[in-house]
Amino acid sequence: MSELAEDSTVIEASAAEVMDVITDYEAYPEWAEVKSATVLERGTGELATKVAFEVDVPILGKAAYTLAYQYAPGDAGLSWTTVEARGAVRDIRGEYLLTELGRHQTQVTYRLYVELGILMPGIVRTQGAKRVIENALEHLKRRVELG
Repeated sequence: MSELAEDSTVIEASAAEVMDVITDYEAYPEWAEVKSATVLERGTGELATKVAFEVDVPILGKAAYTLAYQYAPGDAGLSWTTVEARGAVRDIRGEYLLTELGRHQTQVTYRLYVELGILMPGIVRTQGAKRVIENALEHLKRRVELG
């Protein structure tokens, strides 16, 4: 059972400032509802190419997964795919798309595809995916704008 969700927000910062927060994976436990994030591999410019995460998913329990990252040119965003997953989540794919609207304003679109490791009713999956996206964008906005 899988679900695709998408939402956008405008952040009062440049795309480079937003990307700095998004790519600081080790800091995710401070703001992104992630228990732990460990960079396993780095590529060009020291950007992480493989990161292991542990999360607690409400109602579903614990999940651990490793994601592989690819970066768009400039500060236009990034995407990820699952390398390995255990627990409540079977597959995660997604992307952040960044579009500068002005010197200090960036539209951030977050797309997320999640396949759960357990069966859930469709309405629960849909609402869960929407909640994850809304929370992620809200927390990202707060982190970037407030530092």
